[in-house]
Amino acid sequence: MKDILNQLFEHKKLDRDTAREVLTNISQDRYNEAQIAAFISVYLMRSISVDELDGFRTALLDLCRKVDMEGRETIDLCGTGGDGKNTFNISTLSSFVVAGAGYQVTKHGNYGVSSACGSSNVLEHMGYKFTNDVDALKRQIDAANICFLHAPLFHPALKGVGPIRRQLGVKTFFNMLGPLVNPAEPKQQLVGVFNLKLARLYQYLHENLEKNYTIVHSVDGYDEVSLTGAVKLIKSHEDLLVTPSYFNMRQLNPNEIYGGDTVDSAAKIFKKVIKGEGTQAQTDVVVANSALAIQCFDFNKPIGDCVSEARESIHSGKAFNALSTLISTQ
Repeated sequence: MKDILNQLFEHKKLDRDTAREVLTNISQDRYNEAQIAAFISVYLMRSISVDELDGFRTALLDLCRKVDMEGRETIDLCGTGGDGKNTFNISTLSSFVVAGAGYQVTKHGNYGVSSACGSSNVLEHMGYKFTNDVDALKRQIDAANICFLHAPLFHPALKGVGPIRRQLGVKTFFNMLGPLVNPAEPKQQLVGVFNLKLARLYQYLHENLEKNYTIVHSVDGYDEVSLTGAVKLIKSHEDLLVTPSYFNMRQLNPNEIYGGDTVDSAAKIFKKVIKGEGTQAQTDVVVANSALAIQCFDFNKPIGDCVSEARESIHSGKAFNALSTLISTQ
């Protein structure tokens, strides 16, 4: 690791194979905590390269516990986190809306690191029990159109990194990796990123992954469609810069999508929105993200139709039923 750190401190970048090897060694406890913290810190001070990100991604997928969905066409809705905005759990809510609309979701998530409440926090709070039993996950997705893959159960190689990330308490390149290492490797993906540079990195990677994807970055810094301003959409076949009017919605104030400072407050918002009792702003932002996810299954479907499907999923109770069924099918 000393040679690697010296190379990085001299502003050199790692090639794909070296990056893959380093992350594999980290997972196998070949470095001490100080070395790992120093390695992570490098990427807080300079941008990660495509080769480095791809090497890290490949290492984690090599080491993870795979989930074979046996031909099921699924999607993951996941943001990198790290935007510092502390919104409520928009992508997790959107996952249930998409499931309620009839599409199958393999949601990959974790506890919050740089936010008050991650997807794992809110689902655990509502009574969901994490599992890496693939047969159980298949039963859940068949019953509810959704299953949840709690990242630590599928990436045991990173057990030693978790405490270091929590102690640092800021976004790291592991935030960038989360959406890239879903063990089910779904063929559809809606992914939010915290800056435009990372959006382009994701685009370069996804071009070679044989996926239908939409990469989302709101220009005011959110890693999702926030409706607080313009949003960059990088789809499998086109790039767009759109405003809330693209979804036939009004522009929101940031405080309208704030998620609170505790898991309890985030869970209360979650329950209200999924029951159709959220504010118009909260519902709209979930619908907008859900609509983009639905469109990943068929890019020829007009966004207005996708918005209608997402709204119907909430107002008919199908999204809430997906949540209730998931929790009961354990």
